[in-house]
Amino acid sequence: MAEPLVLVRREPPVAVATLNRPDVLNALSAPLMDALSREIGALDADDAVRAIVLTGSSRAFAAGADIAEMAEAGAVEMMERDRFQGWQRLRATRKPLIAAVSGYALGGGCELAMLCDMIIASDSAQFGQPEVRIGVMPGAGGTQLLTRALGKWQAMELVLTGRMLSAREMYDRGLVTRVVPEGMHLEEALRLAREIAKQPPIAVRLAKEAVQKAFLGTLEEGLPLERKNFYLLFATEDQREGMRAFLEKRAPVWQGK
Repeated sequence: MAEPLVLVRREPPVAVATLNRPDVLNALSAPLMDALSREIGALDADDAVRAIVLTGSSRAFAAGADIAEMAEAGAVEMMERDRFQGWQRLRATRKPLIAAVSGYALGGGCELAMLCDMIIASDSAQFGQPEVRIGVMPGAGGTQLLTRALGKWQAMELVLTGRMLSAREMYDRGLVTRVVPEGMHLEEALRLAREIAKQPPIAVRLAKEAVQKAFLGTLEEGLPLERKNFYLLFATEDQREGMRAFLEKRAPVWQGK
């Protein structure tokens, strides 16, 4: 039997999803993206999992789209394939999603890392959007997310030249959460995931939603959502437990309710 395209390891309260096409540097084929959206969706629905780590191999998180799938396609055919459905499902993930990146994160690989909520990068990691060098442009959020993360002028340089930046350069520009020594990226991402998983899950989910709105929307859209989510948390048992535990000077016990 063929190896699964995505390997899943559950270590409640966290889980790891690993892209598994190492022979082609985890090129993001349509079957791989379909498998990834299914597996992440299943982890998102699993109450035992409170944070998810997404990783690849030591050589490549993902070196880009599978060019062989697209090289001879026409515009109408590409539209009918609608290869971005899986990306939309991934963006709807409610639980924290942490990218653990080593090696290449290029094109779709860079966009997949940016789709995550945090990026832990090995100091060997290389990020970039080189699509212009093969006659196209980013199509899975690269122009939008890089511009929001880096600003127009730095994003424009990367998108129009296709050049790569190191993990340290991306950290200095604000795209990467943390840079760690080579080989430590997955361990550090799991440490962060476990730290987040200790927090009340409903509060984490609503806080993530509010930060996403701040990143992708306007202040006028974000402030009402923040207030609504803040008020909603006063309908949870975890809010009562958290505040009582604070007043009683003890550790809270979260129920996720």
